[in-house]
Amino acid sequence: MPIAHPPSETGGQSRDVTANPIFAREPLDIPRFALPAAGLDPETAYQIVHDELMLDGNARLNLATFVTTWAEPSLERLMSESFDKNMIDKDEYPRTADLEARCVRMLADLWHAPDPATALGCSTTGSSEACMLGGLAMKRRWQLARRAAGKSIAQPNIVMGINVQICWEKFANYFDVEARLVPMEGDRLHLGAAEAVELCDENTIGVVAILGSTFDGSYEPVAEICAALDDLAERTGLDIPVHVDGASGAMIAPFCDPTLEWDFRLPRVASINTSGHKYGLVYPGVGWVVWRDRTALPAELVFTVNYLGGQMPTFALNFSRPGGQVIAQYFNFLRLGVDGYRRVQQTCRDVATSLAAAIAELGPFRLLTDGSQLPVFAFTVDPDAPFSAFDVSAALREAGWLVPAYTFPAKREDIAALRIVVRNGFSHDLANLLLDDLRRAVGRLSTQQAPQRGAEASSFAHGAGRASGSAGR
Repeated sequence: MPIAHPPSETGGQSRDVTANPIFAREPLDIPRFALPAAGLDPETAYQIVHDELMLDGNARLNLATFVTTWAEPSLERLMSESFDKNMIDKDEYPRTADLEARCVRMLADLWHAPDPATALGCSTTGSSEACMLGGLAMKRRWQLARRAAGKSIAQPNIVMGINVQICWEKFANYFDVEARLVPMEGDRLHLGAAEAVELCDENTIGVVAILGSTFDGSYEPVAEICAALDDLAERTGLDIPVHVDGASGAMIAPFCDPTLEWDFRLPRVASINTSGHKYGLVYPGVGWVVWRDRTALPAELVFTVNYLGGQMPTFALNFSRPGGQVIAQYFNFLRLGVDGYRRVQQTCRDVATSLAAAIAELGPFRLLTDGSQLPVFAFTVDPDAPFSAFDVSAALREAGWLVPAYTFPAKREDIAALRIVVRNGFSHDLANLLLDDLRRAVGRLSTQQAPQRGAEASSFAHGAGRASGSAGR
């Protein structure tokens, strides 16, 4: 979450808010950065806030975010009926708590846990919290094993690709774990098996594999990484677990790539997380984390709290949080089932692949990915074109589309790409409208003498890089 800076740092206006006299009651002038002395009429307060929010982008046209921007009215109604439910009050809202437990069992079954009935898991506020919990479990298991062997627990490290979402670097920073980041190299734009194993040693608490890189939508080779770690274990005795960050892909692959082995079918996979508010199709914010069995989550990390008259086991970074998103997740699981999720996700993939192919045919673009894994693809601008990726992004923004342009990290900073995320609700028709606007933009930009914008002109901070951004966790 970005930090809110004082107005002097953000360039915010210092003058008070002035209410429109047509709909306003007293007072007409309202302080911008201090609580008003007296309350406002609710309709006046509503109109002031509503009018400012009109300047936000249209969420449905935001092709930067992975977060759900459309849902069925029935889901919205259930969420609105649950605004007052606190997920942590399991003794007060036992049915909501039971729905959470059912969702965990469903995900454990979907991800081929050895025994879904005994797999442990929980809902979270999003994938960032879920990743933190997965990382903490790996660190504690490593500590317990090292202590039992009479070895030092100093200097733990975690191995991952430089393309990981920023939450993993936060985990390493906040919980005193060295982040060993494998850089991109050549055409390899995510973590490779050989490169991961090369950085592992006796202090490695785990390897993070990403099922769906936010840079380009590609799957990391989870099975290859696990096989390489199996070989390492045979040669050296180092038994290093894998956490799969399936923020997006864990709700795509089971339905669109059912034969792909990336989940608990691989014995080395200890835990998996996903974002319910991404391809789980729920509005923000809900995430999920599941461990393959009870041995994967050290019991000492689970607290039993006497709260509001009940004994409640809890493993979370947050305490109070809304229950409506969990209820909505269960609704989606019932409403769609396996076949429904398959149809929704396959449609997203079909839109992505067809749109990617059409963009590749425009001439000045080169695809990095084609949307055939995550329904997400990235493309670059021909270096000989008289415009940049940032020029294209700005031109599309004029038509209402939010298509991010960004540079890749260390060793591939030369790549400046545009990325399109296809979500439920982004239809073939909308894709054709985007394509029409892109054609017009290319025609206009082609008359330039040289590119007008570089990376410094972009307002998009990539969520998988060194700063928080629009990926959504």
